[in-house]
Amino acid sequence: MRSYAAGRAALAVVQLAVLSVLVFILTSLLPGDAADLRFTETLSPEQVDRLREQLGLDQPAPERFVHWFSGVLSGDLGTSLISGGPVSSIVRDSVGATLVLTLATLAVVVPLAVALGILMGTRENGRLDRAITSVTLALSAIPDFVIAVVLIAVFSLKLGWLPATWIGSSLLASPILLVLPVTVLLGRTVCLLSRQVRAGTITALNAEYVVQARRLGIPRRRLLLRHVLPNAAVPGVQELARTGDTLLGGVLVVEAIFAIPGFATALVDGVETRDIPTVQGLTLVLAVAALLINLVADLVCNRLVPRTELLR
Repeated sequence: MRSYAAGRAALAVVQLAVLSVLVFILTSLLPGDAADLRFTETLSPEQVDRLREQLGLDQPAPERFVHWFSGVLSGDLGTSLISGGPVSSIVRDSVGATLVLTLATLAVVVPLAVALGILMGTRENGRLDRAITSVTLALSAIPDFVIAVVLIAVFSLKLGWLPATWIGSSLLASPILLVLPVTVLLGRTVCLLSRQVRAGTITALNAEYVVQARRLGIPRRRLLLRHVLPNAAVPGVQELARTGDTLLGGVLVVEAIFAIPGFATALVDGVETRDIPTVQGLTLVLAVAALLINLVADLVCNRLVPRTELLR
C-alpha cells in the first residue's frame, strides 16, 4: 500500500508540473492584456507601453513562466494586475462558496448513489431496477444548465418556494440557498455513480465466495455490508474520480447560473479583465483539486480491494 501510494504521489507531481506548463501557455494565448483592456481609453499608447513594462507584460514568455513557476513552488501565486493584491487572497475569498457547494453535493451524492446502486443490483432486471435505470439514463442526458433553468422556472419563479440566486443573501443565514444548486449537481453525478455501483453489486453477488457464503447461511445484511459493499463500491469510487473534473466544471456552471460568489465569478472576472496571474492561479488550484480527487480515489480503491494493485 505504501509503495503504491508513493508511486501515485510521484505521478501526481509529474502531472502537476505538466499542468502548470499547460495553464501558463493557455492563459498566455488570451488575446490582449490588462493594459490593453483597462487603460487604452485613458492613456496614450506610450503610457500603455510604460504600464505594460511596469506590469512585466513586455517580458518574454519563458522568462515570465520561470518567474511565475518559481513563485508557485514557494507558495506565491503572484499578484493581481487589476487589484494589485496577492492572487492567494482572491483564491481564499472565492474558495469558500465553491467548497461548501462541492462538499454539500458530495455529502448527498455518495450515500444516495451507493443506496440506489445496491438497490438496483440486488434486484437485477426487476421492475424497480428498470425504472431507476430509465430515470438515471434520462437525467444523465440532460445538461446541467437545462436542469437549472427548469428548476428556477418552477420552484423559484412560479411557486416561489426557493431563492433563484444568492444575490443579497448569506449562506449562514439561509442554508436553503443550497437546495437548487445541489439538486442540479446531483442529477448527472448520481446517475453515473449509481450505475457503476449497480454493476459492481451484480458482479460481487455472482462471485463464488458470496455464493458460498449464502450456502453457509450468513445473514443477508452482513453479507451485503461486509462482503458485497466493499467490492461494489470500487467501480463507484473510480467513476467518482473520473467524474471529478465534470463535477468541478458543473460547480462552475452552477455558480454562474445562481450568481454564487465563488471560483466561477472570480475566474470570469479575471478572463474579462485579462488578469493573467489571477486566471493562472485559479486554474492551477482547480487542476490540483482534480488531481487530488483522482489520487484519493485510487488510494481508496486500493484500500477497499487490495488486489486491484496487482491488476494495474
